[in-house]
Amino acid sequence: MVLAAVAAFVGTHFLLSHPLRRPLVGAIGERGFMALYSIVALATFVWIVFAYRAAPATAPLWPVGDLLWAIVTVVMLIASVLLMGSLIGNPALPDPTGAATAPAEARGVFTVTRHPMFWAFALWGLCHIAIFPTAANIIVAAGIVILSLAGAALQDRKKERLIPEVWRAWEAKTSWWPFAAIAAGRARLGGFRPHDWLGGIVIWLAATWAHLPLSGWAAGIWRWL
Repeated sequence: MVLAAVAAFVGTHFLLSHPLRRPLVGAIGERGFMALYSIVALATFVWIVFAYRAAPATAPLWPVGDLLWAIVTVVMLIASVLLMGSLIGNPALPDPTGAATAPAEARGVFTVTRHPMFWAFALWGLCHIAIFPTAANIIVAAGIVILSLAGAALQDRKKERLIPEVWRAWEAKTSWWPFAAIAAGRARLGGFRPHDWLGGIVIWLAATWAHLPLSGWAAGIWRWL
């Protein structure tokens, strides 16, 4: 049941975001499409929650010690910074003015990857697989990873079609894989804004602290405090 719910969640996201978007917008309008998209996303997400809670408990597939926890804690801090940095100045997000532009140069999280939000969720999924390797959790987290990374690739294709000159110029300065543009000399790590680091640290501390009241076990640095 967990596998079916995750497949429905991921599959409907891809179908509605790409092959079905244009005909549905033409039939019911942009607002109608967004309403349908939201309803389907919420319904399939709720299905995942109920299926996950009803899933039988299984033994972890590998032991999880403090070293793995320490690695995951650092990676989740990086993911949190990527997420917060992606919220401002991201050319992939809709522009209220309708302008199709991209920054003159990659700075901050965009020197790491041009898809910081997608990679933040992918790292979240990989970290949760690493520290909670039970069958139901691996299925849910793997679904998030697949949705995130495939979504990043499909977004590139969509932008290349809609704004080819702008997006190909942006691709030339950035990379899909984290740190690949830096390694190739197309970008230089730096230019992080205060809200990238401060916002990332705050959400990292809050999210890891929330594991204790929500799930009953401590996560992040709270395991050692």
